[in-house]
Amino acid sequence: MLRESMQSGGKQVDVRGVTRGFEDGVDIPHAVGLAGFAEAVVRRDAARVAAWREQLRPLLGDAGLVDAAAVIGAFHGFVRIADAIGIPYTTAARGEDAPEIRERAGVNEFYRVRGQGA
Repeated sequence: MLRESMQSGGKQVDVRGVTRGFEDGVDIPHAVGLAGFAEAVVRRDAARVAAWREQLRPLLGDAGLVDAAAVIGAFHGFVRIADAIGIPYTTAARGEDAPEIRERAGVNEFYRVRGQGA
């Protein structure tokens, strides 16, 4: 989704940032902070979530911060729901996801580490 939204806006993004972290020069406004906020939510680190929220609020505004939190929560929830009901990753997108993007972003490595294959 990130790759497609960037391409539709005529921009490029290195999808490896999804798993390796974004650098300040990436062409996504506030990417480092948004990635840090998402990581803190996924790790359930309340102190870091609060710190990122306070750092991002002046940059995004209240409405932007709520939007960011909603997107993070939704995506985190989708994964947890799929895991809870036993939907294997290998059937995601009916098997029609982009394997080259999965490999470049490092998603396959994540699943290899967890012993689930890719």
